[in-house]
Amino acid sequence: MSDPAKKLIPQLNLAGLIVFGLSYMAPAVVIATFGVIATISQGATPMAYVFATLAMLLTAMSYGKLARRFPASGSVYTYARRTIGSKLGFLAGWIILLDYLFLPMVAWLIIGLFFSAQFPFLPPWAWGLIVIVFCTAMNILGMKVADRFNRFLLIFVMAGILCLVGFGMAFAGGSGVSPAVAMWPESTTFSLVAAGAAVAAYSFLGFDAVSTLSEEVKEPRKNVPRGIVAVVLSGGIIFVVSAFVMQWAHPSLEFADIDTAGFEVLNVIGGPVFADLVNSTVLIGGLASCIAVQASGSRLLFVMGRDGVFPKKVFGHLSEKFRTPTFNLVFIALIGLAGQFLSMGDATSLINFGAFLAFTIANICVFVLWWKNRSSMPVAMHFFGYMLIPALGIVVDLYLLFHLSPLALLIGGVWLAIGVVYLAFLTRGFTRPAPGLDIETAESDDTLTTTVIAPAHTP
Repeated sequence: MSDPAKKLIPQLNLAGLIVFGLSYMAPAVVIATFGVIATISQGATPMAYVFATLAMLLTAMSYGKLARRFPASGSVYTYARRTIGSKLGFLAGWIILLDYLFLPMVAWLIIGLFFSAQFPFLPPWAWGLIVIVFCTAMNILGMKVADRFNRFLLIFVMAGILCLVGFGMAFAGGSGVSPAVAMWPESTTFSLVAAGAAVAAYSFLGFDAVSTLSEEVKEPRKNVPRGIVAVVLSGGIIFVVSAFVMQWAHPSLEFADIDTAGFEVLNVIGGPVFADLVNSTVLIGGLASCIAVQASGSRLLFVMGRDGVFPKKVFGHLSEKFRTPTFNLVFIALIGLAGQFLSMGDATSLINFGAFLAFTIANICVFVLWWKNRSSMPVAMHFFGYMLIPALGIVVDLYLLFHLSPLALLIGGVWLAIGVVYLAFLTRGFTRPAPGLDIETAESDDTLTTTVIAPAHTP
C-alpha cells in the first residue's frame, strides 16, 4: 500500500510544463555563450544552433516515448533501470550527477562574468562568489524563488530577447552586410560547425528536466512528451534567431574577451544603455536559474544519500530547522567556487559530456524497449519512432560528444571510470543488483508515489 505522505499532486498543465522547461534553460544564455561558439565555429553561430537543435530534437523524441511509457521521476536513470537493468541504471544516474554537480558551477561562472561586464568594479570571480553565497543562502532557507517567479522572469527575459532581435536586425540591416555571411561564412567548415554545436548544446540543458516532473503534471503520459518536444523547438527557435541577429550585426571574430563577447555585441547594436538593459535580463533570469540548478543538484545528492548510494548520514542529512540538504548545498557551492577559474568553453564542454552520454543512453533505452516488446510492436509500424530516430540520435550525440574539448573528455572519462569502480564496490564485483533511487510507480498511472527529483524544487 502506498504512503499518502509521499504522493505528489498533479497540478501542472502543458503550458506550465513548457514555461518550466524554458525558464530552466534560461533563453538569454545564447547571449552569454555567443563569443565562445562564434570563435569555435568561425562565425557560424546560428548554424551551430541549428545543428544542436536538430540533435536535441532527435533525443527529445526518444525522451517523449520513454516518458509516455514510464511516467515517473528520475529521467534517464529510471528509463535505463526499467529497460536495461539496475547496473546501467546506476551508471546513468552517475552520469546525470556530473551534470547536476557542475551545471551550477557553469551558471555561476556565466553570471559572474556578465555581472563584471556591467559592473566592472569587481572581477568576475568576486561577483561569482557573491552570487554563490546568495544562492546557497536562499536554498538553505528553502525559498523557492525560481518556482514562484518562473512565469514573470520568463516574460522579462523574453522582452530582452525581443529587444535584441528588433534592434539587432535594424542595425544589421543598415550595415550593408549580407545575411548569408552570418549563416555560413567562408572561414567555416562542417567540422567547425559541429564543434560549435557541441558547445551550443549546453543552452538546451534543462529540456530533459521536464521529464522529472511527471508526477506533478496532469495527464503525464500525454503532456510530458509534448512538453519535452515543445521546449526543444521553442528554445531552438529563440537560440537560432538570436544567434543569427548577433552574428549578422557583428560578423567579425575580434572580441576583447570571448567570454563576454555577447555584451560587446549588445554595445555595438544599441550602445551602453541598451547593452546594460538587455544584459539585465541575462542577470535576472540567470540568477533564478542558478538557484534552481543548485537546488536540483542538492536534491539528487540527498535522494542518493538517503537510499544508500552515498553515505546516508552526510548526503542524506536534512537541516532540522529548514528541512533542506544543507551539506549538499554547501558541497555544490564549493565546486562552484573552484569553477570560477575555468574558461567558459571548458566549463560548458564539461557539462555537455554528461549530457551527451545520458542522451545516448536514453536513445538506447528506446530501442531496447522495442526489442523487449517486439512481439506486440511490429517493425513496419514502429521502425521510424523506435529504431530510426533513436539510431540517428545515438550517432549525433556521440558525434557531438567526441567534438568536445580534450579537457572535457578527460575529466568526463575519469568521472565515468570512477562510477564503474564505485559500482563494482557496491555490487561486490557486479555480482549483486545495483542500489537504486527510490523510484517506483504506484498501481495507478495518474497517482504516483515516488520521491521526485525536481530540478526547480527544494525538498
